[in-house]
Amino acid sequence: LRRLEHKVIDTLHGKNAGLFELGEHGVVKCDVNQMYGIEIEEFPSLIAQTALWLTDHQMNNELSKQTGQTYKRLPLKNHANIHHANALTSDWADVIKPAKLNYILGNPPFIGHQWRTAEQADQMTTIWGNDGAVRRLDYVTCWFKKAADYMQNNKAIQTALVATNSISQGEQVAPLWQTLFNQGICINFAHRTFKWTNDASGIAGVHCVIVGFSYTSKAPKKLYDYADIKGEPIETILQHINGYLVDAPDVFIASRATAPKDMPELVKGSQPTDGGHLILTPAEKDVLITQEPNAAKYIRQYMGGAEFINNIPRYCLWLKEITPLELQAMPLVRARLEQVRQARMLSPTSSVREYANYPSLFTQDRQPTTDYLAIPEVSSERREYIPIGYVNKDVIASNKLQIIREPNRYLFGILMSNMHMAWVRTVAGRLESRYSYSPSVLYSFMLPNEVGGAQKAEIEKLAQAVLDARAEYPDATLADLYDPLVMPTNLAKAHKTLDRAVDRLYQKRPFASDAQRVAHLFNLYNRRPKSATS
Repeated sequence: LRRLEHKVIDTLHGKNAGLFELGEHGVVKCDVNQMYGIEIEEFPSLIAQTALWLTDHQMNNELSKQTGQTYKRLPLKNHANIHHANALTSDWADVIKPAKLNYILGNPPFIGHQWRTAEQADQMTTIWGNDGAVRRLDYVTCWFKKAADYMQNNKAIQTALVATNSISQGEQVAPLWQTLFNQGICINFAHRTFKWTNDASGIAGVHCVIVGFSYTSKAPKKLYDYADIKGEPIETILQHINGYLVDAPDVFIASRATAPKDMPELVKGSQPTDGGHLILTPAEKDVLITQEPNAAKYIRQYMGGAEFINNIPRYCLWLKEITPLELQAMPLVRARLEQVRQARMLSPTSSVREYANYPSLFTQDRQPTTDYLAIPEVSSERREYIPIGYVNKDVIASNKLQIIREPNRYLFGILMSNMHMAWVRTVAGRLESRYSYSPSVLYSFMLPNEVGGAQKAEIEKLAQAVLDARAEYPDATLADLYDPLVMPTNLAKAHKTLDRAVDRLYQKRPFASDAQRVAHLFNLYNRRPKSATS
């Protein structure tokens, strides 16, 4: 703020700035007593107050050099109003009345809903109430709600808060931003996902966003994107920014567990809940087959998202069809089943304890009887496309792999397109910055309308071309093929051709950017019949 003020002084007075009084009643107006803060720890609250004095001294030295006139604030008369208190349980109006305030800035604590203490959960309830949806919100959202409520008493206040990027992705967007927008809040600027770190030892990088909001809409809107999440932002001027931090209508994607009529069912693979005793490494598989050869017919390849993308060999005991006599002849397998039984009996979940009576079975069996389409639950954000592919029905899909039974080439082509990926990048949840794919992502995606037979045939042909290009590299994993640095040229070209064809299903005019694709999809979603989104 002082440096901004120095620029103003230089613009107004230039070389003559040194002729003006700089002191208490002069051209310098910014002082530490205009700063108010709430800090939960006592020592940092004292450091903050001292740091503001030190910074003011540094700025006085800079201004002295700029004007050629020595400027000091001595003796110190003013001090910053830093309060040692809990910002969620204290009344901000006791620190400063809303009518006197211009800006709120903050870097609240980042704590996911699963890591909250009982005390923090109670604070969440105080701020947000008891509605089921808000229980999934991150702790950091309390500061957004408290700021919005405080600002109602002075709607000229502008606020900007740093937060985890999850507040603009997936299931958190609707309960947070729909609530604030209904209060009259609007987003004026935002930094999309970037990686924040500090110099402290043992501190992991956090994937953050910054959101600037107020009750008064500011134009133009500014959105900052990061091609490199550790790099510098790229500014875009927009007319509107929605809760997903994109230039699109204020649409909120409804979470749903059942597929709409135009979408196939997406489910997780089968879950063993076995304490690890039904799962085999390649070495364990070889030892078991050597010692109990009859077990070989009941060992199947077992695949989660990591195994699918990286072609990592893993196996499981799949004993659905085994007879009691066969099992009697396999003491090593029986020993593993006893360990499964004991592990399940210790589970806090009653349904898992019940399955202690059926140790040879997975607790959740969703294995298809036909070949299926596999989508990894978690995938790197570095890839332009999520690796999606067909898997043989004999491969057991784990609960870390999303599956679509009996898929067709047309659907595969749509899901492998940039149109679908633009949607994923916007509405999918994230694990750190990696994509976290879920049924809601698929079920909310708008398929193109009124697609003719010839258009479908073209998409199927181009989808097959993608598969054919992959097949030319039998020794490469999907991780290799979709690494942006080493992706084969023919595969990249096959994807770009497919992208253009899918884009044409939505509109004849080419899309200039992913932002346009997302805006188009949000508009289609907004026009969807209400019954289809409930």
